[in-house]
Amino acid sequence: MTEIELTKSNEGEPKAILPHTVEYWASQKPGALALVEDEESLTYGDWNERADAMAEGLARLGVEAGDVIVTRLQIRLEWAIIASAAAKLGCSILGLNWRLTPSEVNYVLSNSEAKVLICDDSDPAALLPAFEGVPLKLKVSLDVPADAFVSYEELFVADAPERISKGEAPLIIYTSGTTGLPKGVNMSPGEGADMQKIMEYYQSIAAARPQVPGDVVLISMPMHHGAGPGLVRATLASGNIGILQRRFDPERTLQLMEQHKVTFWTGVPTMYKRINGLPDETLKKYDVSSVRSLGVGAAPVPASLKEWIRAFFGEVLHESYGATEVGMISDLAPEEQKIKPGSSGKPHRHVLVEIRDENGNVLPAGESGEIWINTPVTIRNYVNADLLDSDTLDDRGFFRVGDAAMLDEDGYIFITDRVKDMIISGGVNIYPAEIEAALIQHPDIQDVAVIGVPDEEFGEKVMAFVELKPEKSLTEDEVRDFAAEHLASYKRPRVIEFRDELPRNTMGKLLKKDLRAPFWEGRDRAV
Repeated sequence: MTEIELTKSNEGEPKAILPHTVEYWASQKPGALALVEDEESLTYGDWNERADAMAEGLARLGVEAGDVIVTRLQIRLEWAIIASAAAKLGCSILGLNWRLTPSEVNYVLSNSEAKVLICDDSDPAALLPAFEGVPLKLKVSLDVPADAFVSYEELFVADAPERISKGEAPLIIYTSGTTGLPKGVNMSPGEGADMQKIMEYYQSIAAARPQVPGDVVLISMPMHHGAGPGLVRATLASGNIGILQRRFDPERTLQLMEQHKVTFWTGVPTMYKRINGLPDETLKKYDVSSVRSLGVGAAPVPASLKEWIRAFFGEVLHESYGATEVGMISDLAPEEQKIKPGSSGKPHRHVLVEIRDENGNVLPAGESGEIWINTPVTIRNYVNADLLDSDTLDDRGFFRVGDAAMLDEDGYIFITDRVKDMIISGGVNIYPAEIEAALIQHPDIQDVAVIGVPDEEFGEKVMAFVELKPEKSLTEDEVRDFAAEHLASYKRPRVIEFRDELPRNTMGKLLKKDLRAPFWEGRDRAV
């Protein structure tokens, strides 16, 4: 990128800044609106000034380049200021799931060797056990005063010197921890990375679903996942307006789209399911015609849900597929939705895909197996951990993502299921995602989770947990009758249980581990 010069400098010397950073937009259009959250807002000038003031305050409290700053926050304006301050200081920023318990927080802080934690907990004192044995330099409470915590506002220094970042703060994301302990992924390229190839890879991703000048971007994705920070950074890079939704609510999402004339939104399947579950009279109340680009990913997307999205919002849906350890893998554009239904798209530039059988042999097009991925940003190890073993990362740089998939003759990826979710009943492989996609077509069903539970005769049998749309009712027999119309007999649920709400993490992923646990407790196998 071409640098420009800022003549303003405390030392009297010009400082070079990179285009499309907060410093750039503050110099080009300081009064332009950048971020909105309910009644609060930031211009680009405000954003940069606040980041400078915070960077100086953190520096005076001993924070220095290379330190890891942990944010345990909702989706809010302050995250953007903290991230920009971290970039100015040369620090990394680690998004921490606000649902984690103190013991889980302690593990992440210790594992990442974090130096600062900034939280917006309603009871910060309840986090104190999380800090045992962790040499933090600083603990900050954003909303609530608490002993042992510095107030967020105390971080800001008046008349702070101007600081110019060298780019974005390195981002660290910890995997969701749905199985075992979470693992940290440094999202920035490591030593020896091919920067030219990485740049072309990111350009390919951006070109697949670009923001354009004037876009209004609704940001509903959490900041402890790659999607939330990615949307903030893409919006900043384009100099557009970001509308922050602190907690997802389906009707509020439609209200924000109408109020701000939102053009660009990304959600997970659960979010779309909940919008779809709103009463028809509610859906008809809001004008969403401004939306020109929708994104969906992070979990399988049933064909029936995609059909509804296209019918309600128009032909604007992009489906993406990726993994924290390898980055974005593929994209399916709106014009491809009908041509390749059920696909997650074609790989981005410099992304290599292999489908392998249980012996590691590469399978031809049309055959299902386990997907292995090689991208320019594939990790070699988790944060502060040894190099990955050959069962996860082979000597050619292919990473075992853990999904079952196939490639068609045109190179499009079709995700079948998570490998660990596969049910083996009487020696037959059964994919829960296929059953879930069939059942969710029922007009009264909002969501479904299918797992395998112990069976003395067949090893496992199919069990379905069903979440109904508001004010709808079904019986087990009605669900079975519907399944019989769409599924072969061996795929039909043998056990059905209705739940008011299925367990999910903050990204909307179903926590099948929580559903399985009671059935497999005390057994040698816990699939």
